[in-house]
Amino acid sequence: MPGTATNGRRWPHFAAAALAAVLALGAGEARADAAFHKWVQGFWPQAKAVGISRATYDAAFRGVDSVDPEVLRLAAKQPEFTKSVGEYLASAVSESRIENGRKMLAHYKPALDRIEAHFGVQREIVVAIWGMESSFGAVLDNPKIVRSVIRSLATLACCDKKRSQFGRTQLLAALKILQRGDVPPNRLTGSWAGAMGHTQFIPTSYIAFSVDADGDGRADIWSNVPDALATAANLLAKNGWVTGQTWGYEVALTPGFKMSLADEKTQRSLSEWQRLGVRRANGKPFPRPDDKAKLILPSGARGPAFLILRNFDVIKRYNNATSYALGVGHLADRLAGGAPFVATWPADVKPLSRAQIEEMQRLLAAKGFSTGEVDGKVGPDTRDAIRAYQSAKGLVADGYPSVALLERLKSGG
Repeated sequence: MPGTATNGRRWPHFAAAALAAVLALGAGEARADAAFHKWVQGFWPQAKAVGISRATYDAAFRGVDSVDPEVLRLAAKQPEFTKSVGEYLASAVSESRIENGRKMLAHYKPALDRIEAHFGVQREIVVAIWGMESSFGAVLDNPKIVRSVIRSLATLACCDKKRSQFGRTQLLAALKILQRGDVPPNRLTGSWAGAMGHTQFIPTSYIAFSVDADGDGRADIWSNVPDALATAANLLAKNGWVTGQTWGYEVALTPGFKMSLADEKTQRSLSEWQRLGVRRANGKPFPRPDDKAKLILPSGARGPAFLILRNFDVIKRYNNATSYALGVGHLADRLAGGAPFVATWPADVKPLSRAQIEEMQRLLAAKGFSTGEVDGKVGPDTRDAIRAYQSAKGLVADGYPSVALLERLKSGG
């Protein structure tokens, strides 16, 4: 979620620079801890400026005497997403997760009845997000994953140049959570990046969307499952969830279908798509033919195709990745008794690395097919450039950045 500003103030980086220098020179832990302690002392004016009391600040940092080296290691070595969409979905929508999800639907039925009625978000979607985010809370018992949010965010704020602004913004929000009394400092735990509770909310998102579902006066997403599920439903509802509408449909395309229509942004009614040669993969009719949808090919023309509706984009407000939204949507369908996808995901389709995508973007731009910024991300501009190149070369214009396409570009084709 986007962070909030810090009143336009700039924190002097001398403490962070000093700490980095100390660590680089291999100095003792005592000096590194002293530099961190100095940073914590210097951050107090920013916390005070947003209404944090000295008592809350001191309680938050009690026992937080050093950086968390594991946070810095994880931040520096985030692995690239190297799984294909098919591989990702096989793990995300596993039989065990479906089975556990159905148990949770039954166990929390009274709470889900209230959540669904109040927020208008299908219970299966909410439970699917819970499963995707924390395996129904299982990861919260893993000490290798769960750590102090205050220490993690202070570590990022003072010592990680790339994430320092994120760390400061989220740290201020975490202090506000403590100030509100929603959770004591020893229970304010989360991931290395500050994602918290059963449904993995960063502090700013928690403040924006948290819900006290059981009326006990606190929104507790760490140990109160109804609160966590209601908070997830509230995020979706406030971001435009359309009650009664699905996330999308797996579809089949008629032979000779113009693949360039799968541009991921042009909306047509389901009945219009049907006239263009798009059918539901399971052979059933579209139940609401006037609903608007976009056509996507997540693995290119050789893989499954989907018509995605407004709710698909709302799910991406939780995690802005097509594979994630497909995982949530499909898991929700399976929890409701739906069948597996009809089409097979191509086993030989592998995603490009960030460096390979950057190389592709540069090669396309050199040939006159601008991708916008060379950033290693496959966004709409990059897919448009790929489609234009494919069309110019008489290829199937599916906009998919494949290894074969990169090799063709590298060879001058």
